[in-house]
Amino acid sequence: MTSPSVDQSILIIGGGTWGCSTALQLGRRGYKNVTVLEAHPMPSPISAGNDVNKIMEEGAHTKNESDEEYVWNHMHEVSTKYWKEDPVFAPYYHNTGIIFSAATPEVFEHVKTWIVGNEAEYEKLEGAADFQKTMPKGVLTGDFPGWQGFWKRNGAGWLFARGALMSAYHEAVKLSINFVTDERQGKVTELLYSSDSGRVLGAKTADGSLHHADWVILTAGASADTFFDFEDQLRPTAWTLAHIPLTESENALFKDLPVLYNPERGFFIEPDAENHELKFCDEHPGYINLERDVGPGHDGQQHSVPFARHQIPLESEERMRRFLRDTMPQLAEREFSFARVCWDSDTVDRQFLIDRHPKWRNLVVAAGGSGMGFMLSPCVGQLIADTLEESIEHRLRKGLRWRPEQAEGRDWWATQDRYGGNGKVTDFHDVKGWTNGRKGEAPNVGGTGSTLSKACE
Repeated sequence: MTSPSVDQSILIIGGGTWGCSTALQLGRRGYKNVTVLEAHPMPSPISAGNDVNKIMEEGAHTKNESDEEYVWNHMHEVSTKYWKEDPVFAPYYHNTGIIFSAATPEVFEHVKTWIVGNEAEYEKLEGAADFQKTMPKGVLTGDFPGWQGFWKRNGAGWLFARGALMSAYHEAVKLSINFVTDERQGKVTELLYSSDSGRVLGAKTADGSLHHADWVILTAGASADTFFDFEDQLRPTAWTLAHIPLTESENALFKDLPVLYNPERGFFIEPDAENHELKFCDEHPGYINLERDVGPGHDGQQHSVPFARHQIPLESEERMRRFLRDTMPQLAEREFSFARVCWDSDTVDRQFLIDRHPKWRNLVVAAGGSGMGFMLSPCVGQLIADTLEESIEHRLRKGLRWRPEQAEGRDWWATQDRYGGNGKVTDFHDVKGWTNGRKGEAPNVGGTGSTLSKACE
């Protein structure tokens, strides 16, 4: 078995960011029998792509790039073309610029490495006055204690994530891709295998239905390794976000702002046009939810299990308000209108995993977004389709391959070049209390509670 014909049946498990991008690609390539199974109505409330905005950086190939750089640069270059030219994606890219910054000398040295070779595109920022001039008067009113940074006026900004996700979904539907989005009919509980043939036969859903297919593509985001053993290649990791409501006048003032990003404090992006809410996040190495016996074939191995929760840990709220006090103290004590944890999966090297499964050769695995899965999702859908067709370029296949050798002896507590918080990865079981950031609320005490739910990127 090499590659499918356009008439063969294909099953996509997970209708989030990568699932919709893959469905769009297959529809555009003329495949006629593609079904997407997703446990929630579109857009899925637990999809990382169901969000008001994501950071976007344009990219291209460079001279003398390593194999690793080649993979990243290829995905950036191809995705940039989609975000700027493809009618499905282009309306959702806002080229407002970006500010990279840090609050301590140590982390600023790390930030400097991000602009090497492109220094001419950035303007140095040092001190409150420099940061304040990047935005209209009255936005950045903080003292920016110890902050330094770089401002890039063009070639970066933000993406209206939910809009782009739904645009890809609607276009895929127009191309006759079948989406089953239901908590029973669309929720996959297990894959179906044939050991004799070495094939995945399809999937079983919560209503007991068996969905057979010639080919299966797994795009289940942070929940991917609950279906079978990824040999420690994935570490589902969560971050935290919140929204603050703005007045009409504030919303007008905050329009078309550059993204402000600080890897040890947090980031914010201009308010969404629909609800006039400012999304912002605290930065930290992430949370994991360590459990055992989480799925078929794991044999009691330790894994991080995603769950959905529209609250954040108390310490996360404290970090968020510290970030606001540094930058926009006029908002620092305002109640949050929304808060949640948001999941992704880290690979060991934070490179994506897109490959045919080594044992089940009609199964394409796509996982490990590692914090950059949405920005590069237009190219990811293309790479998944190329992997299915076995037409993917050799250097890309090598960089994205199934690679359990990297995960031998994996350190589950590795910060993976992330800063902020207490400088450590935190287990959700050690969280002392939860909050939605509203005054008068009695914080929930304890761990993950009864809110466990599969999450799809």
